[in-house]
Amino acid sequence: MKSSELRQKYLDFFASKGHAILPSASLIPENDPTCLFTTAGMHPLVPYLLGEKHPAGARLANCQKCVRTGDIEEVGDAIHLTFFEMLGNWSLGDYWKEEALSWSFEFLTKELGFPIEKLAVSVFEGEEGGAPYDSEAYGIWQKLGITEKRIAKLPRKNNWWGPAGQTGPCGPDSEMFYWTGETPAPEDFQATCDDPLWVEVWNDVFMQYNKDEAGKYIPLTQTNVDTGMGLDRVAAILQGKSNVFESDAFAPIIAKIRELASTSEIRSERIIADHLRAATFIIGDAKGITPSNVDAGYVLRRLIRRAIREARKLGFDFRETFTTQIAEVVISIFGSHYPELVQNSGKVLLALEKEENQFKKTLEKGEKEIASYVEKGGKVDGEKAFYFYETYGFPLELTEEFLAEKNVKLENKEAFEAALQKHQDASRTAAAGRFAGGLADNSAETTALHTAAHILLAALRKVLGNHVEQRGSNITAERLRFDFSHADKMTDAQKAEVEKIVNEAIEAKLPVVMEEMEIGAAKAAGAMGIFDSKYGEKVKVYTIGDPSNPISREICGGPHVTNTSELGKFQLKKEESSSSGVRRIKAILIKN
Repeated sequence: MKSSELRQKYLDFFASKGHAILPSASLIPENDPTCLFTTAGMHPLVPYLLGEKHPAGARLANCQKCVRTGDIEEVGDAIHLTFFEMLGNWSLGDYWKEEALSWSFEFLTKELGFPIEKLAVSVFEGEEGGAPYDSEAYGIWQKLGITEKRIAKLPRKNNWWGPAGQTGPCGPDSEMFYWTGETPAPEDFQATCDDPLWVEVWNDVFMQYNKDEAGKYIPLTQTNVDTGMGLDRVAAILQGKSNVFESDAFAPIIAKIRELASTSEIRSERIIADHLRAATFIIGDAKGITPSNVDAGYVLRRLIRRAIREARKLGFDFRETFTTQIAEVVISIFGSHYPELVQNSGKVLLALEKEENQFKKTLEKGEKEIASYVEKGGKVDGEKAFYFYETYGFPLELTEEFLAEKNVKLENKEAFEAALQKHQDASRTAAAGRFAGGLADNSAETTALHTAAHILLAALRKVLGNHVEQRGSNITAERLRFDFSHADKMTDAQKAEVEKIVNEAIEAKLPVVMEEMEIGAAKAAGAMGIFDSKYGEKVKVYTIGDPSNPISREICGGPHVTNTSELGKFQLKKEESSSSGVRRIKAILIKN
């Protein structure tokens, strides 16, 4: 079964179970300062999981584009990916464990044909003084025909989700595994669940508790189901492949890499394929970004440059651009399902070409720097090698290779590893801080700033022109950060005019009204909606001001005030470049 067939079969199956099928949300989260990228299908649905009504109903399903960067160093093995597609279905206070587990089992065994003797499942074992054992899920699996020995009771680290922060929604999950070995599957899953031949294919999360500040688990009024299945992993199993890079979604990319390479090394091929696939999707997204030195743009830059370094190992001809050739293959594979890749292909190819050429120059500069240092008698030890890595992007093996050509040996190699470890720990600590919040903040301060962002966009379009579109936002309780399409630095007069327009709208005490309508009607009414792909056919439209001549009308799923008088005074603090063709404004609200 091809990946595209699996994707469609999943969506058709859950449509037959009464689920509204949503398009994938953007890879760039809207108004969530805790995450650089959309990391799971539930990520864009947080307000609805917390009780807000979704325009499409209480049963939802989609195939969500996701990027996770915590395992970048692991990419190159059989399963780790930076970009992946997550097939998911949700119940927002509707069905519960019986239906969720039964449908998961039905899809795996009847739709995909997985033999029951190759399946095993896990449930939450419970903990003394904490959340209880999930006997309900255990009983359902037994009724479905899973034998007692194939049901493992596992602890929190294996079978519990959330809360993302210290408090909030959380609950047990139940995972499904498929035996990929050629020998019969072991009978006792509890004893063999750590065997890598047991591959997780599905996870059903049951949000049934709210953890309070005292650490108690209080049953939720609205219980939700959040399930996920990795498309790449399951497609590889269905195609009889031992790893995701041999599936039909990767094979043409790997083939192109081998065509361009003069030598072969599996790990390098996989890194190039994964990283450039991820980069193509990130740049080609509806809210696509370009490489930069901050936040998501920095992660994108790192992915592209790692791919270039691996290409060097494989002997690519660096006189011609190769990243664009691989991106074209990615677009040809995924463009029919994700049309934004085709629509934004020019932007993708231009950004990759620019970054590749720029990094090649950096590498050349680094080589000259090392050569000059060695010729002057400089000692190259592990600490100096790390300097070259941090400054010029030179990995250790590249420095060693260059030194070998000069008949110079790298001394105290351990110092490089120690410095790299320290650098990675610092990066992980920073990432943990960024991701700690998890769920979007719906506080009064954030809600006010989110509403102000709508007025800000309208003001920018009035002052700078209708070419201005939102390119991202990051809102905390303290400030608003807003990215928008515009090539030039704003003048002081333009900034003052924008600030004036926003404050006039606040002082006018304009109503903020929400209406649910079909997406076609929303667009006909003039609603802006660059992010409308995540909302499905029915959308929420927020109108600020007189409905016949509003200051702002946008498709949006976030929280809003009911009147602009609640906002206080708007103050534009800074305007700067975010990336090529994108400007950034930082602003605050001062309460009256």
